[in-house]
Amino acid sequence: MFDFVRKHNKIMQWLLFLLIFPSFVLFGLEGYNRYKEKGEAVAKVDGREITQQDWDNMHKQEVDRMRQQMPTLDAKLLDSPEAKYGTLERMVRERVLQAAVEHGHMTVSDQRLARELQRNELVTMLRKPDGTLDMERYTQLLAAQGMTPQMYENSVRGELATRQVLGGINDTGTPVAAPAAVALNSFFEKREAQVARFATADYQAKVEPSDTELEAFYKANGKLFQAAEQANVEWVMLDLASVSKGIALNEADLKTYYEQNALRLGGQEERRASHILISVPKGAPQADKDKAKAKAEELLAQVKKNPESFADVAKKNSQDPGSAPQGGDLDFFARGAMTKPFEDAAFALKAKGDISPVVESDFGFHIIKLTDLKGGQPKPFEELRPQIEAELKKAQAQKKYAEAAEAFSNGVYEQSDSLKPVADKLKLEIHPQAGVTRTPAPGATGPLANPKFLAALFGPEAVERKRNTEALEIGPNQMVSGRITKYTPATTRPFAEVKAQVREQVVAQRAAELARKEGQAKLEAWKKAPDTATLPPAVTVTRQDAGKLPRAVIEAALRADPAALPAWIGVDLGNDGYAVVKVAKVLPRDTPPAEQAKQEQAQYLRSWTGAETLAYYESLKARYKTTINVAKPKAALAE
Repeated sequence: MFDFVRKHNKIMQWLLFLLIFPSFVLFGLEGYNRYKEKGEAVAKVDGREITQQDWDNMHKQEVDRMRQQMPTLDAKLLDSPEAKYGTLERMVRERVLQAAVEHGHMTVSDQRLARELQRNELVTMLRKPDGTLDMERYTQLLAAQGMTPQMYENSVRGELATRQVLGGINDTGTPVAAPAAVALNSFFEKREAQVARFATADYQAKVEPSDTELEAFYKANGKLFQAAEQANVEWVMLDLASVSKGIALNEADLKTYYEQNALRLGGQEERRASHILISVPKGAPQADKDKAKAKAEELLAQVKKNPESFADVAKKNSQDPGSAPQGGDLDFFARGAMTKPFEDAAFALKAKGDISPVVESDFGFHIIKLTDLKGGQPKPFEELRPQIEAELKKAQAQKKYAEAAEAFSNGVYEQSDSLKPVADKLKLEIHPQAGVTRTPAPGATGPLANPKFLAALFGPEAVERKRNTEALEIGPNQMVSGRITKYTPATTRPFAEVKAQVREQVVAQRAAELARKEGQAKLEAWKKAPDTATLPPAVTVTRQDAGKLPRAVIEAALRADPAALPAWIGVDLGNDGYAVVKVAKVLPRDTPPAEQAKQEQAQYLRSWTGAETLAYYESLKARYKTTINVAKPKAALAE
């Protein structure tokens, strides 16, 4: 074959040209490359596709954000199929609402945007004493998040526009007392009933299966008695700890870093102060301001004369209810914690005991006394050496990790039959592990506790060809690859080994059948001759006491037609047996206290509005021809 290719090189070139060229004509080179890069569409909204790559990128962003907010959150929850599918559903929802905005020509006026920004916590935090926005800090803060003011304001405008789509339903729900009362009274209604239980456990002693029956059940249900597939594996991980091992720091770099960062390393300066406040409402007449300032000047002269009396003067005269009882003490604070005029005055004081002139802020007039200060002073090099070494090592490790990540990914792919080359090249440790299964073992840690990595380990390539998995990112600055060294497929365990389990299953199944048959027979007999029924005392059945009876029994009793009481109902409890329920009468609901009734009405309104909103959203999905090409995980379907 290869000889033919070498001898007929020209022919092969033309053949390849004829095969490949039509695809470029039909799709275009750029479209072809984009398709290859982004992967197949996992969903489509209004003619626009969501690709596998779009989905993966969005889920990675959400996982990273969640890990930053909750570092102790179990990684398994974030990497589960249900969590990933939830990300896709949110992406689809955003696209549907965007399509509704575009087709409905919905816009957000500059005035509406301005009102929203005025209420925004970020903008409020950055306001100057005169009420204007500190644009320099605003721009810096957004830049740290990779945004410009224009980008941020456009995102807020977009959010307001999409909010309009469902806002008409969410904001127009009004409580209607009559239907709410009917629904709530029905939900909280009570029934008086007698419940006869035919429990599976009570019939187990009557079941004596033969060995022949047990073997027949074993053969028919072999999958129930399988030993799970397992494998002996080995894996390598690239992380900051592994790349840090080879980092050596020299003395000159440490001292240079100290000189450049001495103030920062010494800790942020904090000051402790006490104050006396003579408050003036914002916008008060000038006469009121002058009067308050005169009072403050009078108190200033008093404490200047006798600084030791500051606390007593504050207790008697300060109009700050939070600090006056403590003699005006405000505890330690750093820059940015206080209103700007107050902060400037407090940080301008030179030494403990210094008292400021009268300072005006939005709250009124302050007299400030500096009582303590800490931080903001350089510490000796030797004292900071461990911190400097840790910071420099981390910075160099981050840089080295970024360089090593590409080599790691390429290495496990290019030499896919062994992890040793990449381990030797990057000085990584190969970790062997026997008896690994598709699901994390109890107490598992590290990569073998990660479902995503285990799924890759048991993928077709890894199982059949013993290839390395691709380099998988399982956490911030953590990449792992593994391979199977020995694979044992799932096998049905010998009958002799599982005979006790087989018998347990057969007995449980037969006992449930006996309970069901007797329950059904009693139901028919008692319906015909109610006086012969042997039932336990009546109980009150209500959804509020769900733990006292099986849910199926409660729902069956409450759904019985009130016009046809007494009613006889049979309830199949599955593996738990059977129940016969005689519903005697309806018990009216106790009138709830006024506050509880109000809360229930509000809950009813929220539920009703939520149902209407969901129905409208589903209609939008249909209108914009929304399709999701990925099956919903079974666990999510069950929920």
